[in-house]
Amino acid sequence: MSEYYRLEIDRHFAWFEAKLPPGPARFVGWLRKPSSIYVRIPLAILLILGGIFSFLPVLGLWMLPLGLLLFAQDVPFLQKPTAQLLGWIERKWAEREARKRDANRAP
Repeated sequence: MSEYYRLEIDRHFAWFEAKLPPGPARFVGWLRKPSSIYVRIPLAILLILGGIFSFLPVLGLWMLPLGLLLFAQDVPFLQKPTAQLLGWIERKWAEREARKRDANRAP
């Protein structure tokens, strides 16, 4: 079952990577490689801390889920809740887009 959640996290990473411009996409691709674990873990911790302190002007709440996503790639017990949360967000996003599309179609 753990393999399923790891693959689900990889799918979300691939989607995210496809939405980025070429330079950042290459960085994310490099960051996802197993050999980048010594950069990925500290970066994930910094992003999580930045998300916790999002009330400061430079930092933002967006850092927390990104840090958890990076961290979950290497910490097996975080993979299931992270994959489930990402699936929930994806479903809500699709519902929102469908409602927006239907509202634009109505006369």
